[in-house]
Amino acid sequence: MTVYFTSDTHFGDSRGLRIDRRPFASVAEHDAALIARWNEVVTAADEVWHLGDFALSRSAMQTARLLDALAGRKHLIIGNNDPEATLRQRAWTSVQHYAELVVDGVALVLCHYPFRTWNKMGRGVLDLHGHSHGRLKPIPRQYDVGVDVWNYQPVTLATILASRRKARAGTGPGGRPLG
Repeated sequence: MTVYFTSDTHFGDSRGLRIDRRPFASVAEHDAALIARWNEVVTAADEVWHLGDFALSRSAMQTARLLDALAGRKHLIIGNNDPEATLRQRAWTSVQHYAELVVDGVALVLCHYPFRTWNKMGRGVLDLHGHSHGRLKPIPRQYDVGVDVWNYQPVTLATILASRRKARAGTGPGGRPLG
């Protein structure tokens, strides 16, 4: 089993195309691409922590079908754009505003919002967040897991941590040059 992280998929939300300038011609194309990219990396045995803003403007039935189309056991950390139709889905393994867990021996704090400080920050705990769509300057031990940063798909902790090492070497996620 592999653990993945993601955020800010905004399924069904046309604002992602306008505000975030996502490279899709329509909401339908956006949603289909994000589902395909999710399922390219996540298997049924994997676990995905979605750090908020999963879907907007969807009925409970549409949201249920969407969750069924996505591989893995899914946890939701509630975002500011997650309606009741999203929160009440039985497909979520858990739904909460905040979580602390250990993955691959690394202690993590998970929230939709980026923190300025967090529990045990001084003891090496990492903060994973969404909400900012890749627009915040990174600070030590804090990582944006939103799809806008990670080629519109969930990522592993190892990939997240490697990105910061690459950034120090002058490249960003996926080895793309910075600047």
